[in-house]
Amino acid sequence: MDKNTFTGMFLILIILAGSFYFFKPSEAEINQEKARIAADSLKKVQEAKPQAQQNQNIAKPTLDSVVLTGPFATAKTGTAQETILENENLKITFSNLGGKIIKAELKNEKNYKGNVVSLLDNKGSFGLNFMAEGKLIKTNELYFTPTVQGNTITFRANYGEGKLVEYVYNIIPNSNNVDFNINLIGLNQIITSKNIQLNWQASLYQQEKSLKNEQSYSGSFFKYANENPDYLSLHKDDSKVLDEGKIDWIAFKQHFFSAILIPKSGFDKGEMEVKLSTDSNIVKHYSANMDLGFNQNSVQNYNMRFYFGSNKYTSLKAQGHEIEKLVDMGYWPLKYINRFVVLPLFNWLEGLNLGYGLIILMLTILVKGALSPLTYKSYLSMAKMRVLKPEMDEIKEKVGDDNPTLLQQEYLKLYKQVGVNPLGGCLPMLLQMPFIMAFFFFFPNLFELRGESFLWMDDLSTYDSFFEFGFNIPFIGNHISLMCLLMTISQLIQAYYNNLTAGAASNNQMKYIGYIMPIVFFGILNSYPSGLNYYYFLANMITFAMQFAIRSMVDDDKIHAILKEKKARPVEKKKKSKFQQRMDDYMKQQQLEKNKK
Repeated sequence: MDKNTFTGMFLILIILAGSFYFFKPSEAEINQEKARIAADSLKKVQEAKPQAQQNQNIAKPTLDSVVLTGPFATAKTGTAQETILENENLKITFSNLGGKIIKAELKNEKNYKGNVVSLLDNKGSFGLNFMAEGKLIKTNELYFTPTVQGNTITFRANYGEGKLVEYVYNIIPNSNNVDFNINLIGLNQIITSKNIQLNWQASLYQQEKSLKNEQSYSGSFFKYANENPDYLSLHKDDSKVLDEGKIDWIAFKQHFFSAILIPKSGFDKGEMEVKLSTDSNIVKHYSANMDLGFNQNSVQNYNMRFYFGSNKYTSLKAQGHEIEKLVDMGYWPLKYINRFVVLPLFNWLEGLNLGYGLIILMLTILVKGALSPLTYKSYLSMAKMRVLKPEMDEIKEKVGDDNPTLLQQEYLKLYKQVGVNPLGGCLPMLLQMPFIMAFFFFFPNLFELRGESFLWMDDLSTYDSFFEFGFNIPFIGNHISLMCLLMTISQLIQAYYNNLTAGAASNNQMKYIGYIMPIVFFGILNSYPSGLNYYYFLANMITFAMQFAIRSMVDDDKIHAILKEKKARPVEKKKKSKFQQRMDDYMKQQQLEKNKK
């Protein structure tokens, strides 16, 4: 930079500095300008506020319009309210949200905690699903307007003038039934779906002492027209599509109580699902989606009936449609024994106004008395085998143990000579087995025993907790049932007595089985109803008493003399049966092979 340039820039700098100093505004002018700027800012804020408020007001209706417009717009908002109707048996709680039953209480029944049994819960859902104006409508989410008249309540959800969904519930006096009618009025041009779906979901709460046992008897049941009832798995999560014909009814079943829906004209098809619960007080989760036909009439009606009540066989049978088959009476032929023999006997004894402990005693005596000829025949056959022991020992000493085939042949010859059937003691026992097994299904499903006490047993429909461990033991559980223990002891006594009376007919293996099986049954039956174990205990003791009485009447020496007399007679040649001929041929073949060796 040269000297002239530097001098010029220096002079300009001095001039600028002098201008800022001599021409700067006074303090008063600065304050006046600040006031003007603040006034201008305030004016701009006031002018912008109405516009912002206007923008906010415009946005709000846009959000609310989702609710306030569209099908059933006026029914999409509201306040949930409850209405209670009741008769002598039921107390039903309704909600205007969904127009549904949210609680069904059985006024005369108590659960294991002493509270009123309550079916369904307010967490479930119930309603119609269909398409209207291209949108899915779920009536479970709509607010209905209720009208109560006596024991009838009507819920209406309006679509528009003269167009509505109507539910009508009527609680039948002195009954466990609730009539339920669905009326679709003026919606024939509104509903665009071919079928209307009825959705029902519920979680049923624990009512009995043992949640595990209650779960094993609880499940989703249904019945096709002209077929026997069917059900989903009782032991795991399961679902099933129902499309094989008209469906008479669907049921959410617990051990001793059920919620059942019975349509007058049947469901067209549907789908059911059941899930095990992880909650400690819920038995299972149930779901059903059933299709209702829709024929585009201006007024469409669907008439149905609810049953909220016990699984008492006679009560279910009164509902019709073979609903009594919800009660598990066992497999063939056990279910026929229970339905046509055991149950009529039980009902007759119940009519005598006896305590249920005495009813079971009388029932056991009657059944064992009817089967006594088989018991006598079985014992007599075992006595014959016992008195033949000397002859059988002689045969064994003569033949030896090294030729079992020949030994069996000689035994069979002896049996034929004296007219003894070695299976004569087993066959009568086998004929009694169906009756023994029939009670295994009868007592655990017998509602009449629920809550009934006898001796130390507070409830004959569940196990008696004589001693509780506080923890689970494999094979036994968390308790000891005194009645099950007494039943096991009675079985061991009977096994010991049978081994004494069997004599030569028994062997070491059979003796051990006779002692092992009662222990196995103890592990199985320890958590079963005390009424069942009480019956088995009585049956064992009565059988023991009958065998003791028969033995005192049967003279072994006299039987032996008769058998010897038969042995001395010439054997009449009779045509052998095909089975006997095959046995003889088999024995001969075995003997030939033995000789070759």
